[in-house]
Amino acid sequence: MEENVCLSQEAEPPGQRTGMTGLALDELIQNTLPSSPVAPATTGITSRVFIMPSRGASTCKPSPRSQAFRKQFFPEATAAEWNDWRWQVRNRITGVEMLSRILWLSAEEEAAINTRGGAIPLNITPYYASMLDPMEPDQPLRRMVVPVTAEFERSWDESDDPLGEDHDTPVPGLVHRYPDRVLFLVTGFCSTHCRYCTRSRMVGRHEEIHADRERWERAIAYIESTPTVRDILLSGGDPLTLPDETLDWLLSRLRAIPHVEVLPQRITASLCHVLKRHHPLWMSIHFAHPDELTFEVSQACNRLADAGIPLGSQTVLLAGVNDNVETMKRLVHDLVMNRVRPYYLYQCDPITGSAHFRTPVSKGLEIIEGLRGHTTGYAVPTYVIDAPGGGGKIPLLPGYVVGHDEKHILLRNYQGRTFQYPDPAAATECEGWV
Repeated sequence: MEENVCLSQEAEPPGQRTGMTGLALDELIQNTLPSSPVAPATTGITSRVFIMPSRGASTCKPSPRSQAFRKQFFPEATAAEWNDWRWQVRNRITGVEMLSRILWLSAEEEAAINTRGGAIPLNITPYYASMLDPMEPDQPLRRMVVPVTAEFERSWDESDDPLGEDHDTPVPGLVHRYPDRVLFLVTGFCSTHCRYCTRSRMVGRHEEIHADRERWERAIAYIESTPTVRDILLSGGDPLTLPDETLDWLLSRLRAIPHVEVLPQRITASLCHVLKRHHPLWMSIHFAHPDELTFEVSQACNRLADAGIPLGSQTVLLAGVNDNVETMKRLVHDLVMNRVRPYYLYQCDPITGSAHFRTPVSKGLEIIEGLRGHTTGYAVPTYVIDAPGGGGKIPLLPGYVVGHDEKHILLRNYQGRTFQYPDPAAATECEGWV
């Protein structure tokens, strides 16, 4: 039986490194707390969160798989260093030389890494690399983080900013699309880069600007002057790459919650202590495949749940990764068993170079139909398209409304059987539904 893992102090997912190592990175991480005081944000802000797994330093053992990987590829690192998020960030895999020691690279992967065109830079933490299949380029987790040449192909329907976030940016780093809530992009830094990242236009481009104090203060000033804003989502980049003190400062000012993708090592007792001071907090964690739910991640989720933070999962539908009912059912079942409620299933955004990841919309509907009625409703996410151009999230459902007559609306259940529900207005109202 595996030992329990005590997870460390700081963070993980999408990110890139621009040559910062050792003391330079330590200075970057530590010097992010604003020096001048800022007035409190508008009261009545609701708490919302979104995340993935990693951050900190711990004296507890990693899982046997991580430990074996560390001894093989990072023999100089101690178990404590492996569980330290700063060590994970310093030792990110950013080039073909290091990655080829760990993986047998296909010609397509090697060519993509060496091209370095306009795609999001390569960045993989040692922790995430430990989950990759060394011989199988089509392994789902490997497809998500190792570049391929298809990323350099741009189709007519793709854009660097497909959701039109820049259009709805009143001040730098703040997206105000919905009347009562804003998206606060507090950093462009991530520790591992997802190849399908919606914000690949900004993530990892200027990592030396991990936290821009002036931008934060301008964003907070805008929120203060806009009383309709009641809900603030902290995002990036990965906000959990900020120190606990900085997160505490931001949450105290905004009384809102981070949208993140992290390393299990980030979810520490210290972080949970900080977050507990800012309830009500909701956290959404980004998972795309059941293999990401490692022993370390399970411990991190339990630690957050034990801190009283309700957890939800956001999943992107990806070709060759999770685009079948069986994989998605395994994922949602594992999430529920780890106290995480599947929240959204996103159609992949049409970012530049994403055609090889995108599925037909009919595939997403097929997956929802394969879940609804076939498993608990708590495990069925809402399938949405984040409409290109800034239209927001639009939910999609299979065709459960199949018709109407003068007195009834006609409904199809998960078994394909048709039922009538009494609804005298159906004859006129349903014309717009069917």
